[in-house]
Amino acid sequence: MENFSWLNAFREMGARVRRETFELVTRSGAGVPIGTGASGDTTLAIDKRAEDAIISVLEEARVAGEEFYFISEELGEKDYGNKDAVVLADPIDGSNNAKYGLPFYSTALALATGRKLSDVVLGYIMNIATGEEYWAMKGGGAYKDGMKLATSRSEELGMLNFECSNPVRDLSVASPLLMGARKIRCLGSTALDMACLASGSTDAVLIPSPSRSFDYAAGWLLVREAGGVVTDTSGLPLDDTHLGVERTRPVLAASNAKLHEVALNHLRVSVNG
Repeated sequence: MENFSWLNAFREMGARVRRETFELVTRSGAGVPIGTGASGDTTLAIDKRAEDAIISVLEEARVAGEEFYFISEELGEKDYGNKDAVVLADPIDGSNNAKYGLPFYSTALALATGRKLSDVVLGYIMNIATGEEYWAMKGGGAYKDGMKLATSRSEELGMLNFECSNPVRDLSVASPLLMGARKIRCLGSTALDMACLASGSTDAVLIPSPSRSFDYAAGWLLVREAGGVVTDTSGLPLDDTHLGVERTRPVLAASNAKLHEVALNHLRVSVNG
């Protein structure tokens, strides 16, 4: 389709996810386990409802003539006719927040022209609880509800967002960096952590456990387009990371190069003992 807009499609997916999951959250049905997804994690009712809402938009696009390749946390991978247009989806990033009624969970979507993170050309994140939308286009900047974003230029580690999936393991790795931050938040949604970084609401993001590409693909582009730096926790680029359902690498992101180096130096303390 000549005039097809993936950004508009992603926005429609976000709107449908928000609409279709509202009842589950308000009636405390979001956390009902219904199986295991392709990623190996437990699928909650809200995960399935959200993915179905995303697929409904994709099916409409396919009927209208659009071809693409779909990768999602629950379904896995499905070929809709074009492996050079890869749609990545984390239908609910922050499922446990939704399960417990904490209003910080999102839908994260990305479009790539291949199977590497460097191929991502569009990222979209919606805070489902608030309806706030974040998006970025490769070479075209990052936006929140249509307003252009820029990361903080501060060289002080004032606020650190930290995701802790396994406290025993993650805290031992992250401890030197945590102690180097003035404030710490553990909010439970990687995509929204990255959105906060892109919008200047935090200074750095640490995800010490290996993450899946659909958890951070949209946020990776968002932060980079807003002026930030994203690598693994050794400081190596993530560009060659394979896009799929498997766990990949831990993530360290910061609002600027100077602050990223500060964060890396703290982490090297834990590595070198």
